[in-house]
Amino acid sequence: MNQEPRLTVPPTSPKSGAAPSAPGFTPDTDVHILDRIAVLYRYRRIALAVFVLTSAAMMIQGYTTIQYYRAVGQLLIENERSTAVPGMAGANAEFYEDPEPYFQTQYKILKGRDLTRRVVKRVKLDQVPEFNGTAKPPSTPLTVLTDLRARLTSLVWSKPAVQEAPKVDETPDESALVGAFISRVNVDPVRGSRLVLVAFDSTDPTVAATSTNGLMDEYVEQNLQVKLQSSQNMIDWLDKELANQQKKVEDSERALSDYRDKQNAMSLDDKQNIVLSRLNALSDAATKAKMERVQKETQYGQIKGLMRGGVAGPVSPDQLPIVVQSAQMQTLKARLGELQQQKVQLSPRYGDKNPKIIDVNNQLVDTQRQLDLETAKALQTIKNEYDTAVLNERTLSQNVEAAKADAQDLSRKSVGYNVMEREAKSNRQVYESLLQREKELRVSSNSRANNVRVVDRAEVPKTPLAPTGRRTWLTSIAIGFALAIAVAFGLDYMNDTIKTPEDVTRRLKLPFLGLVPSVRGDKHPVLASSHVPHDFGEAFRSLRTSLISKFPDTGTKILIVTSAQPLEGKTTTACNIAMALAYGGSRVLLIDADMRRPGLHRPLRLTNERGLSQVLIGQARVRDVIQRTVDPNLLAITAGRTPPNPSELLASERMKTLISNLSHGPFDWIVIDTPPVLAVTDAVILAPLVSGVTFVVGAEMTRRRLAERALETIMSAPPKSANVVLNKVDFARNKYYYSRYYGQQYKNYYAEAAV
Repeated sequence: MNQEPRLTVPPTSPKSGAAPSAPGFTPDTDVHILDRIAVLYRYRRIALAVFVLTSAAMMIQGYTTIQYYRAVGQLLIENERSTAVPGMAGANAEFYEDPEPYFQTQYKILKGRDLTRRVVKRVKLDQVPEFNGTAKPPSTPLTVLTDLRARLTSLVWSKPAVQEAPKVDETPDESALVGAFISRVNVDPVRGSRLVLVAFDSTDPTVAATSTNGLMDEYVEQNLQVKLQSSQNMIDWLDKELANQQKKVEDSERALSDYRDKQNAMSLDDKQNIVLSRLNALSDAATKAKMERVQKETQYGQIKGLMRGGVAGPVSPDQLPIVVQSAQMQTLKARLGELQQQKVQLSPRYGDKNPKIIDVNNQLVDTQRQLDLETAKALQTIKNEYDTAVLNERTLSQNVEAAKADAQDLSRKSVGYNVMEREAKSNRQVYESLLQREKELRVSSNSRANNVRVVDRAEVPKTPLAPTGRRTWLTSIAIGFALAIAVAFGLDYMNDTIKTPEDVTRRLKLPFLGLVPSVRGDKHPVLASSHVPHDFGEAFRSLRTSLISKFPDTGTKILIVTSAQPLEGKTTTACNIAMALAYGGSRVLLIDADMRRPGLHRPLRLTNERGLSQVLIGQARVRDVIQRTVDPNLLAITAGRTPPNPSELLASERMKTLISNLSHGPFDWIVIDTPPVLAVTDAVILAPLVSGVTFVVGAEMTRRRLAERALETIMSAPPKSANVVLNKVDFARNKYYYSRYYGQQYKNYYAEAAV
């Protein structure tokens, strides 16, 4: 963001002859109401022309415009999902759908030709004089001019009237009525809601209300009819599709059943899959039989040696599980043990032939025989169980192989079966989906739900759209006045020249010394001339008072006068400031330091044969180039012949010595006229050597950017003091700008008189 440069003036010591503690008149920097009035006064001619033309044009337009009445109704257009029957497909859809295209389509339908054609027939628009061409237009100044121009044109040049080609299915009259009706319709959706404002304009308020209500009613009916017709078309199509799909389902299921019967493949059905169940059961049984056979084979291997000839095997018969678990064998073993114990007890007392011993031995033999017999039976049982297990395993293995063959055959048959089954299921699913959709559409059609309804019907309007009578006058004057003010302030905003003292203090940020009015016709007006206006002289007397108040100390005060660009009146201002100081009784020396384009000698009517340039190059002395003027207190040194290096001469030691010597001379004031700052840097060279800089700004001539750039350049020196003089002010044209400064000028004049 560009900021305006803030130009500051460095403080000046009392020895330099400046006294910043005693400022002159500083205008008020606040924006006053008079400043705003001054803008209007400045552009009063343009503003008045804009006001008159705008007001007149609007009044003519208001009185020549046919008055139209607007009837407004309100429609509610909801999303189509809002009227869906709960539970139907799409009623509670979770996917997002942008509703904007649907509503924009409805807005276009409201202004469509098909709907409008039906409305035209409904409201009998062909019988309304406004639309059938029988109504006589009101006679206005504009229509008179239009009729006159048409007559003159028909006399000079005649051409056939061009009519719009009628649309399809429309006669030329119908096409004209439809086009005229559409041009009067306004559709405006209410932001943030589903409401739509429907309006119709007509010269007859009753026709406007009737047309608006007819359009809304026809739109609601058409929307319902379109939905019902769409549902009915879909139902008819679904009925045909259901019949076709039902036949497909029957054919596919019949083919599937025939295939099962022909291929003897009833087990292909999941509910009747006997082959797979039998294969699984046989596989489990074969596995168990094998495990049992291995177990029996292990037991049989343990007793095989005993059964072949009594050869002891790895396991004693007494350790066999069947022996251990046999209660009879355990009883025989216990009996055998008891008999052996009795024999041991009887043997010491009796001999071998003792009847007791013999009885015990006989019982032992009989018990042992029974035990051996039971053992042989147990061993035979183990062998029989092993043989049975082997036979069972072999049988189950054969059955498993047969079941596998049946399963493989069933698998080969299932390829075609699965294809036919999938087709049958697919056909049934499609049939059920179509049947469900057909039922939903019938429910929706019977409900006659509509997502469009009329909220507010249009009433007959009481007042026309455009203001009439007194309201037309007031509106035209108000708009013309507002536009005139806007044009005035717009032109003032675009004009960025320095115009007022407020621009100096607010924009340039420098003290305002005074203003000088413009003098018409005189190229170089000076105070010594008898043709100078009174205001011009008073302005320089006010400047003299301001300078005296800014530099109250004794001693020689040296001022340089410069400007941003040529033709701003700096030379005339420097001459008149010096002359005003001389008229006030001060001894003044006026020096023309603009050696490139010298001009000080013209208003004072002096010669320019020798001057400052000859002094600086050593060809003349100061007393040889000083010339007297019309006032004995005012002496002048002209620029002299133009040297090849003016800037070097002004920056030389001779110039510094000259200023130093003159500051100790008999002069109270030394005024130096320098070239414009933006053209050359002569003023910047001299600025640090003098008491102050007087910067001349041409009113409504110097653009603010140029003045700021010039002041930035000269303030880089920097000078001890800087002030601004606003020159060439047109008091007659801009008196509201400067009305507050007239009083101040007279105050300065009386203050000077008192001094």
